[in-house]
Amino acid sequence: MNATRFDTVVFDLGGVLVDWNPRYLYRQLFDDEAAMERFLADVCTSRWNERQDEGRSWAEAIAELSTAYPQHAALIAAYRERWYDMLSGPIAPSVAILDELRERGVPLYALTNWSQETFPMARQRFTFMEAFIDIMVSGEERLIKPDPVIFRRMLQRFELDARRTIYIDDAPRNVEAAARLGMHALQFRDAATLREELCRAGMLDSADG
Repeated sequence: MNATRFDTVVFDLGGVLVDWNPRYLYRQLFDDEAAMERFLADVCTSRWNERQDEGRSWAEAIAELSTAYPQHAALIAAYRERWYDMLSGPIAPSVAILDELRERGVPLYALTNWSQETFPMARQRFTFMEAFIDIMVSGEERLIKPDPVIFRRMLQRFELDARRTIYIDDAPRNVEAAARLGMHALQFRDAATLREELCRAGMLDSADG
C-alpha cells in the first residue's frame, strides 16, 4: 500500500478511545446480573439511548420512559443523573496510538454518536480530545451513524478527501457506511491490531523499524 495514500485519521470515540458502558453504573444498582440485563434489554435499551444521540433531550426521554415503566422510574432517572458512572476511563493503548499520530503531525478528527448534553462532560474529563482539530457530535447534528448523511457532512465540514481519510470505529455498520463513501475504514478490535493496520497504511512506523 502506498505510504502517501492517506493523510488524515478520523476516530470514533466510545469503544475506541473511551470505555463507556451502562453496566458500570447498573451493577451498583442491581444485586442480580440477570435482572440488570433484562432492564437494559427491555427498558433502558440501546435504541432508547440512541435517540438521545440523535438529539432528543434527556428530560423528554426520561419522562416518556418513566411513564411507560413507573416501577423503574428511579432506575431510569439514574441513567442521566449518574451518567458519569458509566465512564470507566480512557482506553489507554488506543490513546497511545492517538498520541503517536499527533506527534507525527497527522491531522486528527472525531465523529461520535453522543448526546449533546453529556458530551461536554466527557470532553472536560478526557484531555486527549485536545488532539482533535474538530469533533462532530451526533446529538448536535441530530443525525447518527451509520446514516451516510452525517459522514458526508463530516467530510464537507472538515474539508476531507474521503480517499485520503482513514476512519476507525468499533461498530461494523459504521465501518461499512464509511467504506461505502470511499474512506479507508478500519473496524477497531484492539489497539495492537489497529496499530498494525495503521502501519500498513503508512501512518505509523512498525515497531521493528
